[in-house]
Amino acid sequence: MWSDVVDLNDFYRSRLGHVARGLIRNHIRDIWPSVRGMTVAGLGYATPYLGIFADEAERVIAVNPAQQGVIRWPDGKAGLVCLSDETDLPLPDLSVDRLLLVHAVENSENLRPLMREAWRVLSDSGRLLVVVPNRRGIWARFEQRSPFGHGHPFSQGQIKRLLRNCLFTAHATEYALFVPPSQRRVILRSAQAFEKVGDRWFQAISGVLIIEASKQLYAATPVQAATAKRRRLVAIPGRGMAMRSDRKPRG
Repeated sequence: MWSDVVDLNDFYRSRLGHVARGLIRNHIRDIWPSVRGMTVAGLGYATPYLGIFADEAERVIAVNPAQQGVIRWPDGKAGLVCLSDETDLPLPDLSVDRLLLVHAVENSENLRPLMREAWRVLSDSGRLLVVVPNRRGIWARFEQRSPFGHGHPFSQGQIKRLLRNCLFTAHATEYALFVPPSQRRVILRSAQAFEKVGDRWFQAISGVLIIEASKQLYAATPVQAATAKRRRLVAIPGRGMAMRSDRKPRG
């Protein structure tokens, strides 16, 4: 079930939300160091992370699911966010160079159709970046403290299988949010220290997984006539119609 946009906005305005955004945004920027001249889109609730691309990309747009709601973004400028059915994105085929999914995969009730739409709008050379709660991490266990405790968390193996089954190939993986989901100032001030230690020694229990993927592109392979097994309907007296193979039995 989708989180309400008001709750998401309130979280990112909190001290904990500011820290979480900064830590995750650093990893996103490491994976996508340059988007100059590209079209960047976010799906789910990606606006807290899209701002880093606003002055560099040719075009930036955010798409919020209709069930989630929308808040104007960015403040004081022309709106770059819209509402849409998650299974019918208002974007042309092959129109996006970089697609960021945040608070999307774990909340969607139509996950495979959503991923098919992501595949459709992404250009053949484009890249997808998925941010999901880690099933093994502590953030997924505290629903009341952050939106990363909502929805269906994933292990690294599960999210990679999902990507593969939806015709994506996973590449880079980053780990973030080793700091406990607490509003206590003393803990939040130590967030960078938690991240450095966690990223080196405790990646398996990170709060979120950040995985980049590209589209799988397949070419049709014709079946060779000499090896193809052909079948046709034949009449068998007293038994009606049945399938028969034209291939001669071995031996």
